[in-house]
This record gives sequence, structure tokens and C-alpha cells, in this order.
Amino acid sequence: MELFVYIFAALFSVINPLGTVPVFVGLTQDDSAKEQARISLWTAINTFIILLISFFSGKYILGFFGITIDSLRIAGGLIIVTSGFALLTGTFSKHKGMEKSRVKEDIQERNDIALTPLAIPMLAGPGSISLLITLNQTYTKSIEIVTAILAVTAVCIVVYVMLKFAHFIVKFLGASGINAISRIIGFIVIAIGIEYISTSVISILSSLK
Repeated sequence: MELFVYIFAALFSVINPLGTVPVFVGLTQDDSAKEQARISLWTAINTFIILLISFFSGKYILGFFGITIDSLRIAGGLIIVTSGFALLTGTFSKHKGMEKSRVKEDIQERNDIALTPLAIPMLAGPGSISLLITLNQTYTKSIEIVTAILAVTAVCIVVYVMLKFAHFIVKFLGASGINAISRIIGFIVIAIGIEYISTSVISILSSLK
């Protein structure tokens, strides 16, 4: 249970579905409630598939490129820290490559936004992918793998629920409320990133003794 909570909290913080809510509202404001629900569902499904692929392909990616787990943790930690700073400074959408002009051009070129830009890069971005690759190398027992999959599933269910009721969340919290919560999550994300970096540095230094 502790592992489930840890993975869920870490992944939820890095993904930060609340930060995607205003973007989702802006992109679907002219759609019907049925269409919004469909986009919410497929965004969650696409995110789930991408995260699972990242989790199970992690060891092969590391092996192919000859990357050690400590190196990946440091690189992933840096990415997670920068994401946290983006949340703290209110530049999360820009950090994810979601400038308004680019979004509008992108939407004009495709019919469905559930895969991009919502699932990628807003939800399943470099931070969450590197986190899952690291988890794959850290937790290798069958029960741990099952727990990780359940945590990923739970996060994607929360993503679906939040996006489905995104318009109500925006009305209830308002822009200031979403920004305040995002900044709190940003602080947590920075702490997660620093923990990954410090753990890896200590591990490297210990191996040199």
C-alpha cells in the first residue's frame, strides 16, 4: 500500500492533470458535452498506454544506450525539477510546448486532440516517462510491478475524471485557484526531482569508495 501511494503521488505530481485542465477547457469550449467526455476518455487511455510502454521498455532503452540507473535518475531529476519550476513560475504550458499560437495551428491540422497535444506532451511528458523508467529499474518484483501498474491506472482514472469535469473545476476554482494549487504541486515536484538527484549522487560517491 505504501508503494502504491508513493508511485501514485509522485506520478500524479509530475503529470499534474490540474495544469492541463485550463488547456483542455480552451481546446474543447466549442464542443458538446458528449464530445468533451469522449476526448477526456481517449486522453486518459492514450496517456495510460504511453506510460505503460515507458515503464516496460525502460530496461531495454537503458541497455541499448548503455545508460546506468543513476545517470537516468539524475537526468530525470533535472527534468522533473525544471517542470516544478515551470509550475511555480506559471509557465507550465510554455514549458510543455503549448504556446497558444502553436496550439491553434496544431488543432487546425488534426481532428482529434486526445493524443496530441493533451496526452503528449501535456500529460505523458519527459518527466513522467523518465520517472517510470526509473521505477521499472528500482522495483523489479512481481508484486511491485503489479502495484506500479495499479498506480498508473489510478492516476489515469483521475486524469479522466478531472478532464471530464474540467469546465466545472475551472468555474469552481477559477484561474487563481488553479494557479495556487499548481504552485503547491510545483514545490512537491521540485522536491521529488531533488530527491532523485541526491540519491543518485550519494550512490555514485559510495561506489567510488
